This record gives sequence, structure tokens and C-alpha cells, in this order.
Amino acid sequence: MSTTEPNIDRVIDAPSDNFVYRILPRWLWPHAQLARWDRPIGWQLLMWPCFWSSALAANALAAEGRLNLALFAFHLFLFFVGSVAMRGAGCTYNDLVDHDIDNLVARTRSRPLPSGRISRRNAKIFMVVQSLVGLAVLLCFNSFSILLGILSLAVVAIYPFAKRFTDWPQFFLGLAFSWGGLMGWAGLHGNLSLAAILVYVGAVAWTIGYDTIYAHQDREDDALVGVRSTARLFDRDTKIWLTGLYGLTLVLLLSACLVAGAAFPAIIGLLVAGGLFAWQIKVLDIDDGAQCLALFKSNNRVGAIIFLGLVAAIPFA
Repeated sequence: MSTTEPNIDRVIDAPSDNFVYRILPRWLWPHAQLARWDRPIGWQLLMWPCFWSSALAANALAAEGRLNLALFAFHLFLFFVGSVAMRGAGCTYNDLVDHDIDNLVARTRSRPLPSGRISRRNAKIFMVVQSLVGLAVLLCFNSFSILLGILSLAVVAIYPFAKRFTDWPQFFLGLAFSWGGLMGWAGLHGNLSLAAILVYVGAVAWTIGYDTIYAHQDREDDALVGVRSTARLFDRDTKIWLTGLYGLTLVLLLSACLVAGAAFPAIIGLLVAGGLFAWQIKVLDIDDGAQCLALFKSNNRVGAIIFLGLVAAIPFA
């Protein structure tokens, strides 16, 4: 057997030691790769705005003496499952839409569809299965949250096409990926508030920032095939734009905390997150694809720190 054969069924930018390749049977690998189970950073970044919003809502309820901790914990579990399922369904949909483009870009041509490891028919079936899991999760929430979740599908449907008609596809990704900033609050309160809207808009700015870093990996290939992105738009001014985007994220999240009455641990979490943002901007080299990927992934720590600060604030509400 050739020494290169084990990598035939892999995606080149996915870690080879992931559980997908250690536990799952080989026939499931293309499905797992479509859902990006071998790259968990996507569902993690989708999950954090849900967690932030839910934790902020928990702070507001705790201040009123109405917090149901069991319900709060259950919602976090639902958001975790829903994030994995809907991120997978969204990636599958995106790959179906971008099938031809992915075949022209070095980093993406090893994905299951352009490499021919899965058929479009089977990819569509898998997308439906994942969507049904997401629907089952959504139906566990109140009626207002269910309606809100359904409305998000319009943005999700538009996003894969955005790179064809705007230099700001990351903005559309932000609109879709940040929807949990509304859902978390709605799940516990049954309505929306200024605090939830501030979390949502802050998460949109955060998403544009980190996905711009990610998009710098493909900047040259994107230029060749005509794919548009904020990485190409910002180019050498990326650090300036990131300063504004990450700064806006912090200001909006701080405002959300103040509006909802979150205590000082939440502010400390934002300060630590600000330090991580500053570090990303300082060390960023847009010509180093490997570093761009690492800095993009470091935003998982940002999301976790902000969430932990919000949870730590609950006893002080």
C-alpha cells in the first residue's frame, strides 16, 4: 500500500488526528467532511453568540429572581446540538452551491463534492437529515423562538451567493452566524430586547473580522476565479479594519451587558477578549496562510472567555 494512500480521502486543511478519521468508518468520512465535523471551529463560532445571549438573558432573569438554572442549562445543550447540526447543513448547502468554484481553489478542491467522493444526490439527502435535527432542536423552544429561527433561513439561503455580487460576503455570513445572539435571549424571555440586538450586531462585527482573517488564505485564488471577499477588499489595510470591527464588537457587547445589568465578571471577560483581539491584530501576517488559519481558530477562545465572564456574573446579579 502506498504511503500516501491514507490521505486520499482527507481534506487537505483538516487535522489528520481528528476523531472523524480515528473512529468513524471510512464510508462516513465524506459526510463528516461535508458537515465539517473534522473542523469543529465552525460550529463553535456559531454557538458562542447563542451562549452569550442566553447567558446575558440569564443574568437579567437572575436579577429579577426568576432564573430557572435547569432551563438555562438545557438551552445551552440545545444550542450546542443545534449549532453542530445547522453548521453542518449550512456547509453542505454551501458546498453544493460552490461545487464548481471549489474545484478551482487549491484549498477547497479536496472537499468531498469537487473530489468526487460523494454525489450531489447523497449530499442533498445528508443536508436534509441535518436540517431535520436542527428542526427538532428548534421545536424544543417557545413559539416566538421557533418563528425567529425560521426567519434566519432567509439569510442562510443568501449567504453562499454573496461572494458573487458583493465585496462583503463576510457581512452576510455575520448576519447568519450571529443569529444566536437573538435566539439565546428569546429562548429564555420569549421576546427580544435592546440587549439581544446589541449582542447580535456585535457578533456580526466579530464574524466579519475573524472571517476576513480566514479569507486571506484564499485571497490569490479568489482573485483568479472572481470570488469577492473583505480580505480582497481590505487587503493591506486589514489591520485597520480589524481594529474597527473588533473595537465595535467590544463596545456593543459592553453596551449589551450594561443594558441587561450584567455584573463586573462580564466586563472582565470582555477586557480579556479585547487583549486577545489586540494580539491577533498585532501579529497578523496576511501573507501567511497557516498563521491566518491559526488566528481565525483562536477566536474560539475569545467566544469562550466572553461566555465564562457572563456566567460568572450570574451570582452577582
